[in-house]
Amino acid sequence: MRAVDAASGVITIGTTTATGNKDIAIHASSATILRRYAPGSVKFDDAKSSTLAEIKTGDQLRARGTRNADGSEFTAEEIVSGAFRNIAGMIVSVDAGGGSFTVNDLATKKNVEVKLIPDSQLRKLPQPMAQRIAMRLKGGSADAAGSGDAAKPGTAPSAPSTAPAPQGQPGMGASGNGGPGGGMNGAGRAGGGGGGGGGGDLQQMLSRLPANSLADFQKGDAVMIVATADHDASKTTAITVLGGVEPILQASPQGQAASILTPWSLNNGGDAAAAGTP
Repeated sequence: MRAVDAASGVITIGTTTATGNKDIAIHASSATILRRYAPGSVKFDDAKSSTLAEIKTGDQLRARGTRNADGSEFTAEEIVSGAFRNIAGMIVSVDAGGGSFTVNDLATKKNVEVKLIPDSQLRKLPQPMAQRIAMRLKGGSADAAGSGDAAKPGTAPSAPSTAPAPQGQPGMGASGNGGPGGGMNGAGRAGGGGGGGGGGDLQQMLSRLPANSLADFQKGDAVMIVATADHDASKTTAITVLGGVEPILQASPQGQAASILTPWSLNNGGDAAAAGTP
C-alpha cells in the first residue's frame, strides 16, 4: 500500500507488471464492501467487516470492481485487506514431524520458524519458468519472460506485497497483497504480475503448478514465502511457500524478490480485479 486517503476514499497501491512498476488508484465509496483479515489468520472466513481507516500503508489488499481504460484507476465494489509478511531465504532445517521448517531470511539475516497448516499452499517453480521470471526482473522483455496469460480486460495488474489470497467466493476477482483463505477468487499479488494487457501474469502461471508438500523441500533450498504478520518475528505461519526460486533471488538485489509473491498468487484467475500493496 502506497497511501490511503480515507476522506476522499482513494487507496493507492503499487503493482509490478511485465513492463515495470505501476501505481493504481482504487476508489472506494459508501457502497464498497470492506473486509480485513483477522490477525494471524489466513482464512477469508475469519475476515471481519472493516473501514478505510483500518487500512495502513504497507498493508496488502485485493479488490473487485471496474478499472479504467489505461488501468491507472479502479472503482471497487469490494475490498479485502490485511497485514502480511514476505520472506525470501534459504531453508536451514526441516521438521517433518512438526510440520515446519526454518529459513534464514535474506533481508534480516535472521532465522525464522515457518509453520505449515492445512491452508498453506506449497509450490515449486520449474527451472525454465524461474529463469524467465529472473530475466523479467533483470529488465528482460516481456516476450522473453514468456509463458503466462495476458491479463483479461477489466483486470488490474497485481502488485508487490504479502497478503493471503481469498478463494471460493463466486464472481470475485482481485489481486493485491493478501493471503490464502477463501472469498475473492482471482489472480493477483503484490508484485510480479502481468497486467492490463501486457506480458505474462505470474499469478496465473503459479496457479497452474501442481501442489507440493513439505517432503518436497529440504535444507539448502531457496524459498520465497508469504506469511502471517505475527507479533513474534522469529515465528510465522505460511500462506504460500514457493521453491525453485534460486534464479529469481540472484536476479533481485537486496532480497527484494520476496515482494513479487502475494497471498493471492496461487488462486485461479478472475475478472475485474485489482491487487497490490497500499
